[in-house]
Amino acid sequence: MTRRSSAREDQLRRALAQEAARIMAEQGVEDFLLAKRKAAERLLVTNNSTALPTNAEIEAALLEHQRLFHAQDQQQRLQEQRRAALHLMRLLNDFTPRLVGSVLSGSATAHAEINLHVFVDQPEQVAVRLDEQGIEHRHAEKKFRDQHERIRSYPSFKFVAGRQPMEIVVFPVNGIRQAPSSPVDGKPMARADVAEVTALLK
Repeated sequence: MTRRSSAREDQLRRALAQEAARIMAEQGVEDFLLAKRKAAERLLVTNNSTALPTNAEIEAALLEHQRLFHAQDQQQRLQEQRRAALHLMRLLNDFTPRLVGSVLSGSATAHAEINLHVFVDQPEQVAVRLDEQGIEHRHAEKKFRDQHERIRSYPSFKFVAGRQPMEIVVFPVNGIRQAPSSPVDGKPMARADVAEVTALLK
């Protein structure tokens, strides 16, 4: 590959990352692959997989997009999302809750879901706690890739509090020892406990 073609490819990859970030911020798309495909379609890029940005590049572009176009609103919204997460974490304190995902990383959009991991060997205990709090929810499942590249499914509960979508994924108690791979960079997912989320709000 010549230096000129490499530079063109880098420029195209940056443009795709920026367009994917715009789509995520403005259209509520949370899936990186879907955002990439929409961006490639929008910029008429076909059959050039080497030009596709990584998820980490898209997240960096999303943070930059928010800083440039939505700085004040995004910070206020992020604080509200983190306060809502902390409130839910305190309700689920018996299950060692951890905040994960874009609300933790700071890249959350207005449409972002608050994602919690909890740890208990009987997932129905989480359902009982939600019922006790009068929180209507639906059962689902969430798939993660582990550090050995295996795909595993875990039970989850989805609901909306106010206008804020939330998802609680239930891991067995020993699942706290090893976080699944992040869809952003493939590293173990960052997880924050109640104390750490409280510190973020300060």
